[in-house]
Amino acid sequence: MATIGIQLPADHPGVSDPEYLRRRATIANASKDHVPGSLPRHIEYTPTEHDVWGTVLCALSELHRTYATAEYRAGAAAMQLPTGHIPQLADVSDRLHELTGWTVEAVPGLVPTRTFYAALAERTFMSTQYVRHPSVPFYTPEPDIIHELIGHVNALASPRLAGLHEAAGRASLRASTDDALQRFSKVFWFTLEFGVTYEGGELRTYGAGLLSSFGEIQSFRNAEIRPFETAVLAEQDYDITAFQDVLFAGSSFDTVERLLLDYFESV
Repeated sequence: MATIGIQLPADHPGVSDPEYLRRRATIANASKDHVPGSLPRHIEYTPTEHDVWGTVLCALSELHRTYATAEYRAGAAAMQLPTGHIPQLADVSDRLHELTGWTVEAVPGLVPTRTFYAALAERTFMSTQYVRHPSVPFYTPEPDIIHELIGHVNALASPRLAGLHEAAGRASLRASTDDALQRFSKVFWFTLEFGVTYEGGELRTYGAGLLSSFGEIQSFRNAEIRPFETAVLAEQDYDITAFQDVLFAGSSFDTVERLLLDYFESV
């Protein structure tokens, strides 16, 4: 059976750590042959990996009280991710399905853009299972299980945020050209990944990218905040390697939800 080799960018904290590379390959291969609809395979996480998870989850949970929207916090409270250990994706999937009808499937790494979006239309979230390098617990240049669960799965435990993800997935299926998909992806990026909105007079976030980033969640209020207009979002370029210097804020989460659903229906 073919195995997966791991190639990391030169600036990745684990690129020169052979033990980390072997560990990443082991976890990736455990996810490689996952059959859609079946439970993700069990991963025997190490004490170090559990420590990284607990450190980041506890720190972010504290920050979410200040910076996250009420809708996200309600989803996180319902999901009840454990602080003492990394949960198995199979258990996470079962809990999420009880709450909103969604499931989680294991993938070895990044999947093609259309594949990821199409899964959302089926109420399925594709998640990695590996953990970031322990030398920099509050940083990862790529989505890991901490980003997937804290950023996305907690949000998917909210019926309203889950509904937005499903509507986005269905819209992606209608974005038949590369140009249409690119425009759609920009809207997705500036909302479900890096979306902000005013709530109780304060700027808060419902975006997975901000909610799972220890550094950026504390600095996003320093970005240039522009009015929320989906037509403008669809044209706005962004840099995935840096903190976002431009964000788009709705006047309320209700407004964001309404405008986003209208946009997804229009694709």
